[in-house]
Amino acid sequence: MISTKYCPLDYTMNLIGTKWKPLVLFHLLEGPLRSGVLQKKVPGISNKMFTQTVRELEKDGLVDRKIFPVVPPRVEYDLSGRGKSLEGILRSLDEWGVQDHQQRK
Repeated sequence: MISTKYCPLDYTMNLIGTKWKPLVLFHLLEGPLRSGVLQKKVPGISNKMFTQTVRELEKDGLVDRKIFPVVPPRVEYDLSGRGKSLEGILRSLDEWGVQDHQQRK
């Protein structure tokens, strides 16, 4: 019988390891953003993929969605407490990207 062991990195990557999730989470570090504004901050993401990504982040408790009862409906996304706990990881990834990009120029 093969033993399956818990791997913290695997757990984390399953939560935030897609192409789009870290980008959405990173932009929400600025504070709550309306749906359209957030989507524009993530270059290349389609409407379908944006919707799927924010729904998964909401389901996993990393993002909160607030719907305002106005016409047309206004939707705003914000990091939950759990999502905010990823700030150090997201900022470190951003810093690494800046440094590596500068070194490769």
